[in-house]
Amino acid sequence: MYQMEPPQPVQQPERPEDRRLSVPQIMLIVLVLGFAAWYLITTLTPEASAYGTISAGTLGSRYTGDCLIIRDETPFDAEGVTSIQYVAEEASTVFRGGVICNVYSSGFSTREMTTLQEYRDQIKEYQVKLLNSQITTDAQIEKLESEVLTRAREIREMIGGVRGNMANQERLLGAAIQTRQTYLKEKFSNDQRLSRLYDDEQSQLQRISSWTKQYVTMNETLVSFYSDGYEYGLTVSNYDQFSPSEVRAMINGQKPSKESLQKGKTTIYRTIRDGHWYVLMLIRDSTWNPVEGAVYELRLENFKDTMVQARVVSFTRSGGELEVRLSIEAPVLPVLYVRSCTGVLGDNVSSLTVPQEAIYIQDNMPGIVVVNGDYKVFIPVNVLEKRDGLAYIAAIQQGVIYEGQTVQLFR
Repeated sequence: MYQMEPPQPVQQPERPEDRRLSVPQIMLIVLVLGFAAWYLITTLTPEASAYGTISAGTLGSRYTGDCLIIRDETPFDAEGVTSIQYVAEEASTVFRGGVICNVYSSGFSTREMTTLQEYRDQIKEYQVKLLNSQITTDAQIEKLESEVLTRAREIREMIGGVRGNMANQERLLGAAIQTRQTYLKEKFSNDQRLSRLYDDEQSQLQRISSWTKQYVTMNETLVSFYSDGYEYGLTVSNYDQFSPSEVRAMINGQKPSKESLQKGKTTIYRTIRDGHWYVLMLIRDSTWNPVEGAVYELRLENFKDTMVQARVVSFTRSGGELEVRLSIEAPVLPVLYVRSCTGVLGDNVSSLTVPQEAIYIQDNMPGIVVVNGDYKVFIPVNVLEKRDGLAYIAAIQQGVIYEGQTVQLFR
C-alpha cells in the first residue's frame, strides 16, 4: 500500500562569497608592481657615466654676407699678340730672373716655325748620315744615345701610370738631348755642310726672336695665366675707396674701370704676391659695429671652404648694408681663382666646454672637479654660458685646465 509523506521544505542554494579586492589589497599590489618596475629599470639600464671630458669650444655671433676678393696682383699685357708660349707652370712660384712666357707679336707667322723645323730635320738627317759613315764605334755617342733613350723610356712609363714628376723628367730628357747635340756639333765641327745648316738654323732663330718678347720676373712671385679683368681697377692700393653700392655692383658682375689697360692690348699673365690679400664683405645688419683692428674668424664658402683670421681695417654703413674691409695674412692659393663668394664672419671667443653636470658650487664659487687617476682637484672657473647641455667655461687661473682632461659629473 502506497504511503504518502508530507512535503519536505525546499532548500535554497548558498550565495557565492564576495571575492572583490579591498582597497588595502589594491594598494599593496600597486606597490609591489612599482617596486618590480623600479628594480628592473635600475638593474637593467646601464648606469650613466660619472665622468666627462673637457672639450674645446667657441662663443660668439655670426654674420653672413657677400665677399669680394682682392689679391695683391699685377696684370701684364701686350699689343698685337699672335700666340703665347707658356714656360712657367700655372699657379707655380717663379723666382727672380725666371722665364714666365714667350709672346709672339703680329709680325710672327707659324710658317717661320715650320721653316725652323725643316732646318732641324735636315741637321738630324745629315748627322745620322755622318754617324753611319763612321768606321769605328764611338763609345761616347753610344753613351749619350743610351741616356736619351733611357729618359724617353721613363717618360713613356709615366704616361702608362708609373708615379713620378713628369715636368722634371721632361727637363732631364731635354738636357740629355742638348748634351748629345753639343757633342755632335763638336765632333763634326769641320764639316762645312753641317756648319751651313747650323748657320741657317741660327738665322731662323734670330728672325723668330725679332717677333718674340720673353717675359721674366724681377721678384719671387706666383704666376697665373688666367684673368677676370678686375685686376686693373680693383687693387690693394684702392680697395678701401669703394662704397657699399660699388662693391655690390662688382659682386654682381660689373667690372671696375680699366684705366691702365689700353684698347687693343691683351692680358697675357698676372703675378700674385702670396701670403697677403683683402676681402670687402657686405653684411645686411643694421646694428652690429665691428671693432677696427680686431681679428675675426672668416669662412669663405666656395668650391672648397676656406677658414682664415681676418683683421678689420675699416667699415662703412650705407643703404642698409654694412661694408667691412678685411685684411688677411694667409696663403693666397685657396682664393687664386675666386673673385666673389659667400662668407661668414664670426667674433669668436675661444673657450672650453664641459657637460653642465660638471659644474660644482663650493663656497659660493662655481668650479669643476678634475680627475687625475686617484686624485680629484676642485678648480674654480668662470661659467660664460650654458647652452645645449654644455657649460662654456674659462679658468680663473690660466693653464690649469685644458682640452682632454677628465672631470667628475654631479647628477
